Amino acid sequence: MRIGYVQTATEFGRKEKNFDAVRALVAESFDGEPVDLLVLPELFATGYTFTSREEATDLAEPADGATAEFLIELASTVRGTVVAGFAEADSGKVYNSSLIVNGDRILGTYRKLHLFNREKLWFDSGDRVPETYQLDGCRLGVMICFDWIFPEVMRMLMLLGADIVAHPANLVLPFCQDAMKTRCLENRMFAVTANRVGREVRGEDDFNFTGRSQITAPNSAVLASAPAEIGVAEAAEIDAATAGNKKLNPHNDLRSDRRVEYYGALVRPEGSKGGDR
Repeated sequence: MRIGYVQTATEFGRKEKNFDAVRALVAESFDGEPVDLLVLPELFATGYTFTSREEATDLAEPADGATAEFLIELASTVRGTVVAGFAEADSGKVYNSSLIVNGDRILGTYRKLHLFNREKLWFDSGDRVPETYQLDGCRLGVMICFDWIFPEVMRMLMLLGADIVAHPANLVLPFCQDAMKTRCLENRMFAVTANRVGREVRGEDDFNFTGRSQITAPNSAVLASAPAEIGVAEAAEIDAATAGNKKLNPHNDLRSDRRVEYYGALVRPEGSKGGDR
């Protein structure tokens, strides 16, 4: 199986120009060769640094809007599944979401559960339990950017059967790429982190995006890593079946060794101190 990312330098608010930039990178890098799973950054078509809720609303679109049409085109080009971030408008709310597209079909959307910084002013928090999606020979899970810092997200996707996690991102902190090695190791999963590059200065924010998009293996090995400053598209060959083996040795299994009867604090309301003495 061939999985990859597109790392872009997004221009705020210029959707068609950002679509064209992705087309060019894919054409240059893959030259018609298939990619079974291709991941694009968070909010790749709109840019990240909104200055108001109204601005986010104006740039948001329904799940079957212009961005979906472009991703269906891209999925046809690479002959695989494409996952990419977009601003989703639904019933008066605006979500930081990802579209999952295969062929001419939208398989689903994921709404970011953990909003970062001023995202909480522009977007509504995700309101759906994450799902997994069947690809040829494996299952796919999705998370977005800051979700990485909450280990529960990847662990839940592992328990739902995901072999690969698509991870659209707009990273500004320096920690994620190293942390994903641990996330993949502790869950024995592949991950494709698709980040962006460049700088956005708008309103009160001045963000430098860290690039370094990454494909990480279940043993924490980095199979592909992008530069920090330029847009690129890259892919790596994997054996997705290796993610199905959760045994670390003959005596330890990441699923069956879980002691869930002692994990109650993970789901207690904040402030509850059950178990303290």
